[in-house]
Amino acid sequence: MTKSTLIAMSGGVDSSVAALLMKERGYDCAGATMLLHSGESADARDARDVAQSLGIPFYLLDFREDFSRLVIDDFARAYERGDTPNPCVVCNKHIKFGRLLREAEKLGYAGISTGHYARVEYDEPSGKYLLKKAANAEKDQSYVLYNLTQEQMARVNFPLGEFTKAEIRAIAEKHGFVTAHKHDSQDICFVPDGDYAAYIERHTGKTYEPGDFVDKNGKILGRHRGMIHYTVGQRKGLGLALDAPGYVCEKRMDTNTVVIGQNSDLFSSALSASDFNWTVDEPSGKLRVKARTRYNQREQDAVAYTKGDIVRVEFDEPQRAITCGQSVVLYDGDTVVGGGIIRKAL
Repeated sequence: MTKSTLIAMSGGVDSSVAALLMKERGYDCAGATMLLHSGESADARDARDVAQSLGIPFYLLDFREDFSRLVIDDFARAYERGDTPNPCVVCNKHIKFGRLLREAEKLGYAGISTGHYARVEYDEPSGKYLLKKAANAEKDQSYVLYNLTQEQMARVNFPLGEFTKAEIRAIAEKHGFVTAHKHDSQDICFVPDGDYAAYIERHTGKTYEPGDFVDKNGKILGRHRGMIHYTVGQRKGLGLALDAPGYVCEKRMDTNTVVIGQNSDLFSSALSASDFNWTVDEPSGKLRVKARTRYNQREQDAVAYTKGDIVRVEFDEPQRAITCGQSVVLYDGDTVVGGGIIRKAL
């Protein structure tokens, strides 16, 4: 029986080649572009063109209401409470591997395929699916996929997991795809100009009150433009004249103050996280891991402890600018063990 898959096609080179590879592997394929925050854009037209060149059906799926409610609203609320969110993590959880997977089933497809650089492998001894890093470490996207469940991994394909970006572009060029030389998106898709604060003000219709910049002792250093403009570790754009470089070390939402300190003040030895997803069995006791607290961070040696719904991660060496709202993702070699949302730097 032919396997079937619905391919998430964003109009970029990665998802275009993912569609080609799944077809070449004998799958009954269709392409789908998710409308998330605008009408049918040039990206959607490019995705349709590639699907037509491959001779596969193409669907335009309007997920704008869900995306606004589950991703954009969450993004704004996170900034309002002082966090710095990662909307790609939220989108993958609720939209791409939630809504799209359900839509694929309705359309009669067994699962979905995406252009992520990661791998899913079935481990015979444990009877579990394993989420693994991409073979090409520079493009690895496993960090934003840690919310995948066993049920989802059984129905998901990542055909780019063994390739480099250069190889993917070469394949696209060979097949004459209109997407072959498109640049990778560098910004959050719904904030293309990178001005998150302005976007949040437009989305919520709110204004965010200015307040004081203070040092660790409470001395007022100047005025800030509103808490949503700042994140822990930030140095640029503060508008302060200081004797030495100043960094955002803390956001005190109760007093609407931003604490400015030195780079050395940004280091923490541990963190607590919630909303944790264990991709395999939840460990009992402590677990020696490698951990990332940011997407592009080099993995750090750590020990994870579970206590109820909270996971505590203690690092062998203090880590810089651990930021609430970002994700901590745990690894055992190439395998993602689990991940969750950072709630506090300790």
